[in-house]
Amino acid sequence: MKRGEDANQYAGEYGSRPLYKMLGYFSIIGLLRVHCLLGDFSLALKTLDDIELNKKAMFARVMAAHFTTYYYVGFSYMMMRRYADAIRMFSHILVYVSRTKNFQKNAQYDSITKKNDQMYALIAICVAFQPTRLDDTIHTALREKYGEQFNRLQRGGPDALPLFEELFRTACPKFISPTPPDFDNPEVNIDPVEHHLRIFMDEVKNNMMSPTVKSYLKLYTTMDLKKLAGFLEVDPEKLRCWLLVNKQRNRQIRWSEGGLLEGDIVHSSDLDYAMEGVSSLVPHPNRCESNKRQDLIHVSEAKVGRRLVDWYLRNLARTY
Repeated sequence: MKRGEDANQYAGEYGSRPLYKMLGYFSIIGLLRVHCLLGDFSLALKTLDDIELNKKAMFARVMAAHFTTYYYVGFSYMMMRRYADAIRMFSHILVYVSRTKNFQKNAQYDSITKKNDQMYALIAICVAFQPTRLDDTIHTALREKYGEQFNRLQRGGPDALPLFEELFRTACPKFISPTPPDFDNPEVNIDPVEHHLRIFMDEVKNNMMSPTVKSYLKLYTTMDLKKLAGFLEVDPEKLRCWLLVNKQRNRQIRWSEGGLLEGDIVHSSDLDYAMEGVSSLVPHPNRCESNKRQDLIHVSEAKVGRRLVDWYLRNLARTY
């Protein structure tokens, strides 16, 4: 437990027994799953406030519980648009499965490995939203599983929409509705999977231009807004609104310690930009030429240096 308190002083006579203690502990993991299936992703993460997510946690002793915990925590982060945290969760369990598959040969492990495709589909979606460096094992497996499809996800655009939808349908949990169906008026019933798919696809459509816009911005340090709009063949005012919204969306909460809902606000993209002349959003017929020339986008690229030491040690181990 995170609080470091003695649970026995609250447990009482029955709660102190190993059977009830284990039942209560793993019931919390089950509650995480229930809240996620109901679509309440914030409450799902709040459920694990008193449970440590590390290799020494009690649930890590049971492979099914270990896999389930990281799957639903990662999926909840993804639906809350915290892609960096989702990638961390998916990466942890995928690396663990890949490293231990040769040591566990029971029936439970065989059933879990069949779900790996779901995990790879979800991490492919998250990396498409937020490109990041992955573990070599995961990156190689993604290339082998999806190949050209993975490149289409990262390129974005209208052609990638059906692929996002297919991967989400394959990898999402079997959502349940919190309300009973109306048998008298079946047309008003909403399939929970379709409901969450619609929410997810709205997010995909909002990010559809992101890879293309970044590819142009990386070529410049200063760029005129109308010039970029001409490249993209969109209205300049529409592009301005998208850039402002996208800049705000790039500020994400990243978990480091404490509750899973907590974290520090960080800039998630490797590309940052600032817009000059935002006051021109208010139309004025007498706007002078100097104000028109202030519609500029100032671009700065923040590249994260590669961890050459880790790369060297991994490849050194393979050589010898």
